[in-house]
Amino acid sequence: MPDDHRLPDHVYDNIETMTRLRLAEERALPGEQRKVEALTSWVGRPQTLYALAGIVLVWIAYNVWAHRWHPAAELDAPPFFILQGVVGVYAALITTMILVTQNRQSRDARRNAHLDLQVNILAEQRTAKIVALLEELRRDLPNVRDRVDPLAEALQEPIPAHAVSDALDATLGAQTAEGNEHARSELDEKH
Repeated sequence: MPDDHRLPDHVYDNIETMTRLRLAEERALPGEQRKVEALTSWVGRPQTLYALAGIVLVWIAYNVWAHRWHPAAELDAPPFFILQGVVGVYAALITTMILVTQNRQSRDARRNAHLDLQVNILAEQRTAKIVALLEELRRDLPNVRDRVDPLAEALQEPIPAHAVSDALDATLGAQTAEGNEHARSELDEKH
């Protein structure tokens, strides 16, 4: 990588730390979970879709041919009850594997969201402290005119996370109620 595009060392340190954490999380997974997720990943490839579609088409074509021209060789007469059963079992297994994988990913996403919230709260508290220190320094410097800055005073106070959460809930609740009312009025107009 050219030196003029080199990122600061702390960026590489952060990338390395995040990579190590992710690898540690994956190593900590139970063996069964890793196997299910590996199988889910393998089944989720386009090649698997093409193979499945090919197998179903060959199965149908063979059995239609056998039904018409060679009934003794027929494995599954139309409407292909055996194929329907196999596809149903396959769908149930795939659905369960996907749910197992998604459940683990949802737990990880919730944990990461909580971590993000904690880091953001800490950053907000640090920012408030920095603003307070700058304001104190501004007041103490003899060559800087002392003045009242309402925004700087407001920024010195850390904002309680629960207050932001309550305001967000109230806003989203109002928007949801407004959206529901709008949808109801559109339905009323159509009828």
